[in-house]
Amino acid sequence: MHKKLLTLSTLILFFLGVSAQKQKFDIQGKAGARGIMPENTIEGMLKALDLGVTTLEMDAVISKDKQVVLSQEPYFNNEISLMPNGKPISFKDQKKYNIYKMDYDEVKKFDVGSKVHARFPGQMKFKAYKPLLSETIDAVEAYAKEHKLAKPVYSIETKTIKNGDNEFQPEPAEFVDLIMDIVNARKISKRVIIESFDMRTLQYLHEKYPKIQTSLLIDEKEPFEDYIEKLGFKPTIYSPYSVLVGKGLVDRCHDMGVKIIPWTVNTVKEIKYFMSLGVDGVITDYPNLMGQLK
Repeated sequence: MHKKLLTLSTLILFFLGVSAQKQKFDIQGKAGARGIMPENTIEGMLKALDLGVTTLEMDAVISKDKQVVLSQEPYFNNEISLMPNGKPISFKDQKKYNIYKMDYDEVKKFDVGSKVHARFPGQMKFKAYKPLLSETIDAVEAYAKEHKLAKPVYSIETKTIKNGDNEFQPEPAEFVDLIMDIVNARKISKRVIIESFDMRTLQYLHEKYPKIQTSLLIDEKEPFEDYIEKLGFKPTIYSPYSVLVGKGLVDRCHDMGVKIIPWTVNTVKEIKYFMSLGVDGVITDYPNLMGQLK
């Protein structure tokens, strides 16, 4: 009888442990749910919430009048953008439509939801604009409350172009301060991650806002330890391009007390593989895939 009770207790602890592990796994919807909805739109963020993401990954740029705008690039990408008159933007001309040189009233007139995306042909199409970070957070918080959904974490990427300071983006300090003004005004700092490929952003954030979580984005194959040394501190999250991730890297991150969340993981097979490696989450264009895991 004692052995049976012990076995039952062991099983209960095991399943509680599995459940806790599942709860800790971070499902990040890239730019909302980019594979199925226009990227970095309020509609896409709300769809991602419905699909059960734990973190809304989004991209931030700055307009001429110092507004924080959701956008994958600091200009209007020809793949997704139509001019206010409905005409397309060519690849050659896209950087001429520089958001940092436009007031937000002008930015909002461009349509970034109607054009068929060559890489995401299954996206729902509708007329959409690039929203402000502030209005996006307000809409998400209200939607979560109304529909009794868990409030998400916001992972906000500072989108910068190399050598683009004062041309496509402000200096790192101003960029971060503009984002943090919005975060602090809404009292959501405990649910915010600032992510970037640009270490300067994270270094300034770590110095001035040390309690804010950080995520270092990586797209080149260099030793993990070298990146951490260059950064100068341990980020909350190490977020490499998925092809760079193996069991050894996962273990090195965890040994240092750093979470690892690869991007962009877009098939059920890949999600299962990375889960088997012990990653702490995935960034995916298709958060709807999580419902297909068995």
